[in-house]
Amino acid sequence: MATAGLLLAAGAGRRYGTPKALLAHRGGLLVEHAAGILAAAGCDPVVVVLGAAADEVRARARLPQVVHNEAWSTGMGSSLRAGLAALVPSPAVATVVTLVDMPGLTPAAVRRVARDATAGALVVAGHRDGRQGHPVLLGRDHWAGAARSAVGDRGARDYLRAHRDLLRVVPCADVADDSDVDRPEQAGLLDA
Repeated sequence: MATAGLLLAAGAGRRYGTPKALLAHRGGLLVEHAAGILAAAGCDPVVVVLGAAADEVRARARLPQVVHNEAWSTGMGSSLRAGLAALVPSPAVATVVTLVDMPGLTPAAVRRVARDATAGALVVAGHRDGRQGHPVLLGRDHWAGAARSAVGDRGARDYLRAHRDLLRVVPCADVADDSDVDRPEQAGLLDA
């Protein structure tokens, strides 16, 4: 069954000082790297949601399907809504959602989270010290509910909490680093 990939990359990177989609990483841009991780894991289609500096990102990056989130400044929730809406026509039974600012994400982690994808699945990655987070798998049956609950910078967090009884945590600490790049002092996580 087809599992899509959804990369949220619309933010302005206020704490970093520049949109994180434009950060250099491994000879390209971080957004290209992140989209490539989803594709390498077998996600199809891969949708990238852009907002801040979208024209510059499009001009500089080679990306698969792109969705422009006009409301990007309202937070990650609007990007999740835009991305899920773009996936509705696809044959995907589920989508793996991830963020642009996680350079330590790997195809192995994405495959692990998506392994048993069904329309009713809800899966999060388990990381070190009991942290849970991206990548997150949302089965198609949950797209509408997750979109309704996605406000501000909360994304699907409230929806996942409300459906805790359905949520499966898949250990990924051995195959991925969940560190994110939020501030310039974290630039060491990038291979420019």
